Amino acid sequence: MSRADQPETPASFPPLPDAPVITAADPAQFPYTVFHDRHPRLLAQVRAALPYGPGQRAELARLEEETLRGTIGPIPNGAAEEHAEDHAHWQRWGADYLDRGLRWTDVPFLWSESYFYRRLLSATGYFGGPWRGVDPFGPMKSASLAGAEVDKQFSAYATVGKLTAADRDAALLSACLWGNQADLGFQLIAGEPQGLRLLVDDTPAIWAQLGEREPGRVNVIADNAAEELLPDLLLLDHILTTGRATHATLFLKPRPYYVSDAMTQDAVAAMARLVAAPGAAGEAGRRLWQYCSDGRLELAAPDFFCAPLSFHALPEEIRAAIADATLTIFKGDLNYRRLVGDRLWPPTTSFAALTAYLPGPVAALRTCKSDVAVGLSDSAVAELDTESPGWRFGGKHAVIQFSG
Repeated sequence: MSRADQPETPASFPPLPDAPVITAADPAQFPYTVFHDRHPRLLAQVRAALPYGPGQRAELARLEEETLRGTIGPIPNGAAEEHAEDHAHWQRWGADYLDRGLRWTDVPFLWSESYFYRRLLSATGYFGGPWRGVDPFGPMKSASLAGAEVDKQFSAYATVGKLTAADRDAALLSACLWGNQADLGFQLIAGEPQGLRLLVDDTPAIWAQLGEREPGRVNVIADNAAEELLPDLLLLDHILTTGRATHATLFLKPRPYYVSDAMTQDAVAAMARLVAAPGAAGEAGRRLWQYCSDGRLELAAPDFFCAPLSFHALPEEIRAAIADATLTIFKGDLNYRRLVGDRLWPPTTSFAALTAYLPGPVAALRTCKSDVAVGLSDSAVAELDTESPGWRFGGKHAVIQFSG
């Protein structure tokens, strides 16, 4: 891969170190297990979730065999594919890798993972015919949103109003980070939820950025749908209702991606779940609905958010939105990999230096679920490597990072 995601660093920072692009080639490393363990289990879930026909099931089996033992094939031919909104994009994005005899483990992990999900959509008939537009991950998202964990979130959220203003800010931000443990985040006043260790905590800097600047627009680059999207929406409600922002944009995926990533219909479903909730959560849901109606909260789903590229390649309209915002918050592990570059950076590499290419202040809320790690101290890295093998991808460590 070129150094397109490792640009020249501004003069105010030391030069960035060379860092290899992450691939899935090494059987001893985490990305290899994604293709050889996680993806086969996911494909089994997809086959069980919806009554796909023999043709679709055969295509899913063919995709699994190709990713495990074959070489990277092209996007299938056919009128439906040729009319897919991203067809031309993938011809460009895949120019270096498609139909060149390369194995899935030979190419950058970020690219191969993204292409796997695009091919999964093709296999299920997402782009044409009677299954056009049917989300293969929809049943999983629906079950999650309807689950008992959501009711626990709402009960915990009801206690947030009793906190001091500073603790309320911290609880709402931490709830976004903990994802499906959000009920613990809402209850957080001091300390950390059991089983999750915070390695960097720039919470005060994030709220200072929102509180000390003239209120403007805040962007949130969403990660997952269902119960993990609810805390993001509640944070946006809090930011708008407390006057930290006059407007907000929630950036979503334009089509199904990475199993649980949130699309517009997922955001609408989450808001409807909030509206129907009792007490404080329901009040927040009704405010969010109104914020959408009057334009203070906008939903956006640019095609680039399903691209197999880092955010160094952001199109100009998204860069302009970041430049215009008081703060842009990047949620989740995949967005983090795209934000700093999916490379094996030394973990002490500066987060600020790696995000300096963006034209506005940024924050990252990320539970560590892949090999990328940056912005840590030498002592923290030494301790983690000694005491917590697998800390990079085990989902037990997290960061809240800010760069202005």
